[in-house]
Amino acid sequence: MKKIILLAAIGLGIVSCTTQNTNKMTDLPKDWKHTTNIYEVNVRQYTKEGTFKAFEKEMPRLKSMGVKTLWFMPITPIAQQNKKGSMGSPYAAADYTSINPEFGTLDDFKHMVNEAHRLGFKVIIDWVANHTGWDHVWTKTHPEFYLKDPDGKFHIASGMDDIIELDYKNQEMRLAMIDAMKFWVKETDIDGFRCDLASWVEVDFWEQARPEVEKVKPLFWLGEFDELESSEYGKVFDASYSWKWMHKSADYYKKNESLQGLKDLLVQYSNIGDNSMRAWFTTNHDENSWNGTEYEKYGVITKPMAVFSATWNGVPLLYSGQELPNMKRLEFFEKDVIKWTNTYQNADFYKILLNLKARNPALKGGDANVRTYLLNTTANDKILAYVRKNGKDEVLVVLNMSKEAVDFSIEDENLSGSFKNVFEGTKRDFTNDKNFKFKVSDFAVFEK
Repeated sequence: MKKIILLAAIGLGIVSCTTQNTNKMTDLPKDWKHTTNIYEVNVRQYTKEGTFKAFEKEMPRLKSMGVKTLWFMPITPIAQQNKKGSMGSPYAAADYTSINPEFGTLDDFKHMVNEAHRLGFKVIIDWVANHTGWDHVWTKTHPEFYLKDPDGKFHIASGMDDIIELDYKNQEMRLAMIDAMKFWVKETDIDGFRCDLASWVEVDFWEQARPEVEKVKPLFWLGEFDELESSEYGKVFDASYSWKWMHKSADYYKKNESLQGLKDLLVQYSNIGDNSMRAWFTTNHDENSWNGTEYEKYGVITKPMAVFSATWNGVPLLYSGQELPNMKRLEFFEKDVIKWTNTYQNADFYKILLNLKARNPALKGGDANVRTYLLNTTANDKILAYVRKNGKDEVLVVLNMSKEAVDFSIEDENLSGSFKNVFEGTKRDFTNDKNFKFKVSDFAVFEK
């Protein structure tokens, strides 16, 4: 098999739409974003209380696990008209500049952000720009901000009858949206946004919004879109989703598709270029609630997939409860608290991976000095192996992506020298011995 070499040279990600704001751009999060990870917080389901104050007590544990950036699902009030279930969707906002009373007060949120910063976290919030709920304050004060159907009624968002779409041809609405985003940066000192359905909003809005909001402070921008399908958005956002990878990897496991197809897709992602990054994950709030837990999707390769997400080029993204692990689908429109235990069986697993990501230069996302090489093995149809290099620093990752035990060897000139197994602490010299015996679900991560 011909060896595939991926040049994973990602730049600093300072996008063209922000370069005019020169007094702020030197302060962009261009250092921490290359080594960060993101932990999605579902406040409603995280604790029995479902409040910021209750979650705040969990932050030291997450810090110990190596979490760097906390992403909070929407914190704004939920619209009541046409809401789903008894509690409604947090993605159907009733007001862009208020706190959902279910979670506490604005002061509670400020206190939590301050405590998060004291502990060393970055904080980003979910921003739902494409649509609002039916009784959002704008529906009364500015009905002209919305798209309308021929009969004059608000236009329902595709497939979701609890939300209505905004009209981005309306320049006043755009300015009001930007002011609302600024509010959270000014008032609460957040560090960025995760932008819901970012590609459903015209790209020129984000090009307009980012430099304006960053007049307050430099921010990290994660967009919910796949750059293979919406390449123009990659010029604005620091990181984006890897939806095609997630769907194809799930099909790979469930439908016994070819591993080569996954490797080919990784080449496509690499060929995007590296002025932006991808977020890699095995689950999130949408996937868990609507399509099943990571264990339903990935079965025996769940942990190898998690290792991949933490070590491939980009940003690892975790969801509330993965450290347990959480084995149930969480209700979306009702109270359904995660069934926490005191064991946190996966906490050490993630701690090793997240700390490795943070400290080893070979795992930097968006660094022009990093190269990633897919390695040739004697079991290319079952094993995903790659090495990432940055100068003298190297990280080797070997994953059993099959449903069976595999004996194999790596046959590739890009692997040589002595490495340390980060999970076992043992050393191994790959100059002459590159043989492996993997059981089902096995994986190995080494650093030089």
